[in-house]
Amino acid sequence: MLNFNNTEKAFAYKSNEQLKKARFLFGLMQYNGLVKLGTKLTPIALKMRLPIKGLIRKTLFEQFVGGQSLEESSAVINMLNNQHVDVILDYGVEGGEYDDPKYDHALKEFIKVIRFASTKKNAPFISVKLTGLGSTSLLEKLNLNSYDKFEFVSEHRMNQKIQSLNNAELNSWESLIKRTEKICQTADEVGVGIMIDAEETWIQDPIDYIALMMSKKFNKHKSVVYNTIQFYRHDRIEFMHASHQESLDHSYTFAVKIVRGAYMEKERDRAEKLGYLSPIHINKQRVDEDYNHAIKFILDQPNASLIVASHNEDSTYLAVERSKQSDLSNNKAELHFSQLYGMSDHLTFNLADSGLKVSKYLPFGPIEEVVPYLMRRAQENSSVAGQTNRELSLIKEECKRRGI
Repeated sequence: MLNFNNTEKAFAYKSNEQLKKARFLFGLMQYNGLVKLGTKLTPIALKMRLPIKGLIRKTLFEQFVGGQSLEESSAVINMLNNQHVDVILDYGVEGGEYDDPKYDHALKEFIKVIRFASTKKNAPFISVKLTGLGSTSLLEKLNLNSYDKFEFVSEHRMNQKIQSLNNAELNSWESLIKRTEKICQTADEVGVGIMIDAEETWIQDPIDYIALMMSKKFNKHKSVVYNTIQFYRHDRIEFMHASHQESLDHSYTFAVKIVRGAYMEKERDRAEKLGYLSPIHINKQRVDEDYNHAIKFILDQPNASLIVASHNEDSTYLAVERSKQSDLSNNKAELHFSQLYGMSDHLTFNLADSGLKVSKYLPFGPIEEVVPYLMRRAQENSSVAGQTNRELSLIKEECKRRGI
């Protein structure tokens, strides 16, 4: 029987010292003012080269990051493998502008990550941000910008946008597609899945277009390319259905990772500032309804692969129960669960103990490069009070059970 309250299984991998450190860290993150101050001052302190790397490494970095390199992350990867938990490797890179040599360097790094993942038993996926491979301003220029009504990113509509590019922009667009294709081709050859991350709405349409293009090419016989759908957007149910129909029309596997979303405040602020309809749902209930609808719909499809990336217990239970029903009806949609490393261990390790496929999203990189990711984790845990309280209460419960 699946029991998310089993703290002994949830924290079996943590020593007493690690558990006490997690208790201290999540306790600090309850103080919103402290977190806001810390997230503002930390990047400044690093730029001024103040000696704070050791403090970051011993706190947020140890909790949420695998290591400063792939090799250093191996210890965490192997530990998770012993607990029957997979990893989604995340090499985080920031986008530059046209013809930035960083893009070709990023391509080489992604290829390196894919080949490394292929050597690990429990690294079936890597995460890719297309803004690490091409210009953000180019993606924004190619966005369809239809917030008042849903319009699918069809080839015809995207070609209209592409025709508006100048020669330099067109070359950059073609280079972005070639880099993405090279990544997907390598992943296909060595048996690793590629998750194309969702990003802000004002650059998402060309990202979706590329994800669909790569899915059509590489998902003919197995799931290689996974697009990511953020269900805090009020148009994503329509997008999901249209994407699924596209997979049927072109005979490839419908492979998606579903998330609630990561840019809500930024999206609402921009919509208000520029005077357009917010693409974000008016409340969390609507987000949850769409997310759960997506779980039920995708698991009812016979040729689909679903990654439920969620820290929400209700949605996780729903996916488990729905997959059982799908098995009985001979629909064989593949199901995989995922949570961020350092969070929701009560979901991850109890799912794994029940024999379900589950992974930790595992970022890695030098401290100064992963600081933006760490600041988001700190802000997320301080702003979503229920999440922090749940994490802290479970950690405290396990500390009490161990008598520490």
